Amino acid sequence: MSNTVDSLILDLLEWIGPNARPYTEVIEAWRTSCPRLPVWEDATDRGLIVSHSEPGRETVAVTALGAEHLRTHRHVGVAE
Repeated sequence: MSNTVDSLILDLLEWIGPNARPYTEVIEAWRTSCPRLPVWEDATDRGLIVSHSEPGRETVAVTALGAEHLRTHRHVGVAE
């Protein structure tokens, strides 16, 4: 199952893209209740994505490590 999760993490990083997205949008699209597909949790634990809280707004962004991970494994450019 790890290959599936790893592939989905790359999909998540690519979907978020170079600009932060609203937290609610990301959670709505990517949260799963399946314990075998912990995409969100693994991406966060690995330091590939990060949540930012600003007054009245919470966002999720790809970290520099996440952008590098995506470039390495998908050959896709994602700027931070």
